[in-house]
Amino acid sequence: MRTLKLIEGCKATALNPPPPPPPPSTAGRAGEKLFHHLQDHLRVNSFRSKSTRTHPPPNQNAVVVSEDSLLPYGLPNTDLLEPQIDPSLKFVDLIDKLAEVYRRIENCSQFEKADAYLEQCAIFRGLSDPKLFRRSLRSARQHAVNVHTKVVLASWLRYERREDELIGTTSMDCCGRNLECPKASLVSGYDPERVYDPCLCSGYNGDVDVQECSTSEEDYDMSFRIGDDEVSCVRRKFASLSRPFKAMLYGDFRETGLSTISFTQNGISVEGMRAAEGFSRVRKVEMFPPNVVLELLTLANMFCCDELKAACDMYLARSVNNLDDAVLLIEYALEEDAYLLVAACLQVFLRELPSSLHNPNVVKILCSVEGRERLAFVGHASFTLYLFLSQIAMEDDMKSNTTVMVLECLVECSVETWQKQIACHQLGVVMLERQEYKDAQRWFNSAAKAGHVYSLVGVARSKFKRGHRYSAYKIMNSLISSCSSATGWMHQERSLYRSGEEKMVDIDIATDLDPTLTFPYKFRAASLVEESQFGAAVAELNKILRFKVSPDCLEMRAWISIAMKNYEGALKDIRALVTLEPNFLMFNKKIHGDHMVELLRPLVQRRNQADCWMQLYDRWSSVDDIGSLAVVHHMLANDPGKSLLRFRQSLLLLRLNCQKAAMRSLRLARNHSKSEHERLVYEGWILYDTGHREEALAKAEESVSIQRSFEAYFLKAYALADSTLDPESSKYVIQLLEEALRCPSDGLRKGQALNNLGSVYVDCDKLDLAADCYKNALTIKHTRAHQGLARVYHLKSQRKDAYNEMTKLIEKAQNNASAFEKRSEYCDREMAQRDLVMATQLDPLRTYPYRYRAAVLMDDHKETEAIEELSKAIAFKPDLQLLHLRAAFFASVRETVDAMRDCEAALSLDPCHKDTINLYHKVREPQS
Repeated sequence: MRTLKLIEGCKATALNPPPPPPPPSTAGRAGEKLFHHLQDHLRVNSFRSKSTRTHPPPNQNAVVVSEDSLLPYGLPNTDLLEPQIDPSLKFVDLIDKLAEVYRRIENCSQFEKADAYLEQCAIFRGLSDPKLFRRSLRSARQHAVNVHTKVVLASWLRYERREDELIGTTSMDCCGRNLECPKASLVSGYDPERVYDPCLCSGYNGDVDVQECSTSEEDYDMSFRIGDDEVSCVRRKFASLSRPFKAMLYGDFRETGLSTISFTQNGISVEGMRAAEGFSRVRKVEMFPPNVVLELLTLANMFCCDELKAACDMYLARSVNNLDDAVLLIEYALEEDAYLLVAACLQVFLRELPSSLHNPNVVKILCSVEGRERLAFVGHASFTLYLFLSQIAMEDDMKSNTTVMVLECLVECSVETWQKQIACHQLGVVMLERQEYKDAQRWFNSAAKAGHVYSLVGVARSKFKRGHRYSAYKIMNSLISSCSSATGWMHQERSLYRSGEEKMVDIDIATDLDPTLTFPYKFRAASLVEESQFGAAVAELNKILRFKVSPDCLEMRAWISIAMKNYEGALKDIRALVTLEPNFLMFNKKIHGDHMVELLRPLVQRRNQADCWMQLYDRWSSVDDIGSLAVVHHMLANDPGKSLLRFRQSLLLLRLNCQKAAMRSLRLARNHSKSEHERLVYEGWILYDTGHREEALAKAEESVSIQRSFEAYFLKAYALADSTLDPESSKYVIQLLEEALRCPSDGLRKGQALNNLGSVYVDCDKLDLAADCYKNALTIKHTRAHQGLARVYHLKSQRKDAYNEMTKLIEKAQNNASAFEKRSEYCDREMAQRDLVMATQLDPLRTYPYRYRAAVLMDDHKETEAIEELSKAIAFKPDLQLLHLRAAFFASVRETVDAMRDCEAALSLDPCHKDTINLYHKVREPQS
């Protein structure tokens, strides 16, 4: 892509320039001590903290830490390593499954689409791109028919943004669209075209003209006696409430001819009966207090007053606004079978997640067998509900009893095959974590019998944990033998049950088939550590950390660095690690990461905030994202409330493809913002990164209306450029970026804006202006501008200069896989092939090298080899462009069925991809 997206997710930094560097501090915390024996510090629970924790200022006193205390648990041990079992659905042939679900979505009726999209959600949950999951979840909500499904899916969408962590918001706040509006969710009916429209919840007015309830005395022709009081009524209107009342007042009963009917024994108060009389005339309940409406609800159930019940149900549902209300009212709602009121209470429970799962009253309703049966009786127990709850419960505490109860409910609600697969598989994963291996094996077996082949990994692991190693080996060996194309995870699992050279063969095959699996790298690194080859062990971990940053690999590299007495490197990795997972426990889950930071700090060079800014510039310019992340973590330890730093942290995390952690940092930036215009910008980025582009633009405009700032203009420009720009739009984006550059900013921010401005100028064919932007960016050490300048040279037919410019980037950047890939465009075929081989070695997730090599093979009429080249990458990265190209290759050799399958899988990833849609129609024509 040639738009602003080319900048790999880096959006700029913050709203205000950094303050002038403070003088070095000489005062430390008096009396701070670091114990020599780490066991004295192992109060693990005391280290658990929220992401909003504060850090003490760095200690400037000289502290001696014994080297033995840094490694109390020794070095990494291969015998203690094993890969985690993925709780998501995983398939031997993911492409077939994606195509199958796409066909289901296209061919099912409109009322079945929500369930079809939910299955797609479950598949996408196991992929690395959360945007796919969110898009599919929005589609499921768009096609939801009943209130229950709307409530669950709207709450789920809200949870994906984790708005519960935003200070100053409440669970019932509305985003402004019907898609997530809590009031719109309580409206039944299928209306997919309006879910993205602005909602009308703020327009509701519950006031009723009291004069409508007035009636002259001569209208009354009967009364009900309750105790010593009488409630006068209009017989005709009261009889219209229900058939039982009509029979009582106009039938062949003794009461029919009476002018006063005793109602004392029916449990209705005088106020309740007066309200019923009022409703009989005006058909409204909004003028009555909630306690009276609850009485009316009971009366309506007792005498089958459907219209009265519906009015009470709707009124009470609208009155549920907080957790206390919901906990109180849901008991009445369940007892009276009030569908909407149960939905409203359930909606509050779900929008208060994850905290509401720690409320025993909520857990009793949602998770107990009795609670599920009561919900089911009123139509509010569903697979969708418990799938949502299971995700949250497993994220919150995998081993808790609540998680087990939720998953047991999920199993009970499973009807379709895929539902049984994921429910039983997840319950197996939880039981394995709880070390209940016999139950884990049983649930994994159930999932495998339902057709989920990956659950055989769980069966084998459970058997291994129970001491049946050979039995586990036979399961995996049989699976590999029976598969026409074995996967990386199969060989990875079998390696656990082998030894010696055979084990290493499986480990290496696993990496060849799927280089994204972290366990093989960790195992090889630990093996090298056991042979005292520490440098080689670090090099092995570097291979995967270049393209996939994971806490477990950072932990092992830090562990080895400590053994090598490379405390600076160890501290860098641990700081990055706790940025990704603030509660991470190191050394086989024995020590909190933050505690290791405190132990290592005295062993490295001390830096004040000014030193850190200089270090950040150096690491940013050398494209060292992990190093930059560590520096920002250090700066936040000194100043935890700095929203500017939190925002910069989120940008780095996005560049490292750590989207969950990036969103957490964005939320913290928003919570720590000191001004309204700054807060609006961060809220805009949160909305933009979760697929709400229009809302993000509105936030940017509101921020600019309060105060001009670099980041507000940049957000607006970035969001507008997220589409194909016409000449007029390009001019406007240029104006916005120029406005941003006029606002106060530091060098890192200016470099990013200049780089983006250059990209827009190139799209507008203003190459000289673009070159000036890139050169100015390079002047302030924005190293990535070399790539833009190379592109300008290429467009000016200065190919050698373009090649040289990319060479400079390769030499400067620590993460340079993309630079090798881009340089291949500016040289001959042989040199390009070498650069692309290097790009694949550095980052096998980059898809262009596979596509280029496949195209070359196709040009040489080696169709089979070309398809194999693409299939090699698709096996571990189901990429839209790879699938589209392979579909085209299949079509060219008249493999129509395979071409259609790849088109369907590609359209599952992006239903609006025009080239694939055209190819799909072309391939299907002979089949029609």
